[in-house]
Amino acid sequence: MFNNLSVLKKMWLVAYLVTYSNITFSQQLENSNQTIQQATPDVAWVTLDGVNLFKVRGISSFPAKKRADNISNHIKDAASNEAIASEDVRIVENGDHVSIYATNEIIMQLYEPDGALEGVSYKLVAQTIRLKIIEAITTYRYERSAPVIRNNAIHAVVATVVLVIILLILLWIIKRIDKNIQKRIKARIEAVENISFNLIRSNQIWKIFHVLFRSLKIFLIVITFIFFIDYILKLFPWTKAFSVYALNLILDPLKIIAIAFFNYIPEIIFLVFIYFFTKYIIQLLKLFFIGVEQGGIIIKDFRPETSMPTFKVVKLFIIAFAAVISYPYIPGSDSVAFKGVSVFLGVLFSLGSSSFIGNTIAGYSMIYRGAFKKGDLIKVDEQMGFVEDQKLQVTRLRSFKNEEIIIPNSSLINSKIINYTNRAEGSALLIHTTVGIGYETPWRLVDAMLKLAADRTEGILKEPAPFVLKKSLDDFAVSFEINGYCIDVSNINSIYSKLHDNILDVFNENDVQIMTPSYRNDPDIPKVVPVDKWNQPLAKEK
Repeated sequence: MFNNLSVLKKMWLVAYLVTYSNITFSQQLENSNQTIQQATPDVAWVTLDGVNLFKVRGISSFPAKKRADNISNHIKDAASNEAIASEDVRIVENGDHVSIYATNEIIMQLYEPDGALEGVSYKLVAQTIRLKIIEAITTYRYERSAPVIRNNAIHAVVATVVLVIILLILLWIIKRIDKNIQKRIKARIEAVENISFNLIRSNQIWKIFHVLFRSLKIFLIVITFIFFIDYILKLFPWTKAFSVYALNLILDPLKIIAIAFFNYIPEIIFLVFIYFFTKYIIQLLKLFFIGVEQGGIIIKDFRPETSMPTFKVVKLFIIAFAAVISYPYIPGSDSVAFKGVSVFLGVLFSLGSSSFIGNTIAGYSMIYRGAFKKGDLIKVDEQMGFVEDQKLQVTRLRSFKNEEIIIPNSSLINSKIINYTNRAEGSALLIHTTVGIGYETPWRLVDAMLKLAADRTEGILKEPAPFVLKKSLDDFAVSFEINGYCIDVSNINSIYSKLHDNILDVFNENDVQIMTPSYRNDPDIPKVVPVDKWNQPLAKEK
């Protein structure tokens, strides 16, 4: 009796464990099904000869791609086996799943999550898949039958002949179109050359035209060949899958481009609007600043010559503001690659443009300071010349010896600048030179001689009259400075030279020795030129 009780306990324990394990397994399966339904399904196509038949889903331990490949191989094996009739494909129910067999060879199994993929019962999905498999097996065998292969081969030969004929006709049509277009636009191209004063050459236009026309011809030929090769490959089942792959390889990027283009149409419209709005705002501002420059519009304490530089600054800020607004709407602006390139260009610009930015800021600073303008005679440190051009980066001077002096604005802003023209426009410029005369010569005589020399100098004004300053009482001489007013600053070097000529002549006429630049002691013979030797000829002329 006790033995029977022990046996009953053991049987009850086994039954409990089996029941508990089934319940636990069912709960786990239910939880796993819920997890599969909640997560994004892993889906792949089952294909045969490149044709998509149906989709299946996978799990982490058995990915959809691997499952689809296995099913495709099973279908292919069943189709290759002539002993299996297409009607032998059947469905077998196995409790929580169904299996699809071809005779006794299993093709695939379907579970409840497979039905959830389509939103219907997995048994209904199995019925649909069975019909797809029967159709695929029938098509597989039909396309590999001898009569079909023979007919497709004939079609391939005919297609090749048709291709040659189409290419010949296409080339003939393109040639005729080329000749007709050349006749029609030749005269117009020559007219464009005459209107543009030979800036646009007719041979350049012809080169562009031929490049475009040749590109169109190549494009048409390539498209014809693509469709021909695709047709030939689809005729034979062994190359049909490659045909689908190759065609998708070409068409998919075009589809992506077309879809992206249509998706970006609202952004493109916005960008076009921003472009034209910015363009017209800049044009209106340009008209305003041109009016200021020409004097039609007067702004208090605003110099007309600074109007166009100011317009450039305002234009830069408007363009920058428009670029900031447009940036989010530029295609690809949110991509990592676009952001990386933007950061790279920003770093490159910041590292390599320090001198560029410094010169630009200095250029605007010089313009708004009004230190000089185009045509002014200025002296920068030891360089002297007329301002020929004032740009944001550099200022160009033309020296009296016709030398071009290029000064970076960043160095110009820290230099001492003397503007001779600016002062001469308001009142006459004061030119001056210094001579040292000994103490034994009466200063009144020296004053008179220097004034006489200035009076003889063409270019020095009579009114206001020249005057003399005693600059210093040195060890051996008195420094006299003759000052004269001049308005012809463009010939200032010539005026200085004539003034020095006349000083030498007047002092020689009065037997007064000029003791600069240096003096050690009184010479036995005064350092003057006798009058009879003033016009002494050269040695070769004697």
